Amino acid sequence: MENTRQNKISKLLEHDMASIFQHLAQEHFKGTLISITKVNVTADLGLARINLSVFPTDKSSDVLTFIKEHSSAIRGELGNKIKNQLRRVPELDFYIDDTLDYIDNIDKLLKGQGDNPIQ
Repeated sequence: MENTRQNKISKLLEHDMASIFQHLAQEHFKGTLISITKVNVTADLGLARINLSVFPTDKSSDVLTFIKEHSSAIRGELGNKIKNQLRRVPELDFYIDDTLDYIDNIDKLLKGQGDNPIQ
């Protein structure tokens, strides 16, 4: 169970990372929308797990690869943004959130447009 401090830091990281990814998408992935769906921070505040949603979804693996390769630069940029609010910048783990794909697939199945329509 997350405490109040973890929730506040999660929201802070979510807000600041959103602006970082907005600039990243404009510079490196034109026509791609990168959004943060959830940020979870460990109890010791040493690790932040960041779930990303990428649209169009066919570029998600390229985006995730790029982000993981440049995670130290992204963490440094985050550190510049939050330097007055946190002593230590948490390590960052990035994951692709495929919830929207899952929902879309269920909608298609329910409407009978998917590979295995429900009879």
